[in-house]
Amino acid sequence: MSTVLTEDKLASVVAEKVVDTRGSRCPLPLLDVRREIVHVDVGNVLELWSSDSQCRTDVRAWAEKVGHEFLGFVPAAGYDRIFVRRVE
Repeated sequence: MSTVLTEDKLASVVAEKVVDTRGSRCPLPLLDVRREIVHVDVGNVLELWSSDSQCRTDVRAWAEKVGHEFLGFVPAAGYDRIFVRRVE
């Protein structure tokens, strides 16, 4: 499931957990998201920081496959801030 928010709306999202994978290439950031999402309460958001542009696509596909909500991403200085809401 995806509910892609605008950059303005994402800027106001407060993540329960931030996972910093800058400098790592996929699949490592995706593996970190899979491992860390269980530490986020259902209904709350995990924010991934990734310098690998492929992560946007990979995290979205994974979230949709397993039933979490991909909220979108915001470009930052040399990396992306990617947001996923835990659904189950």
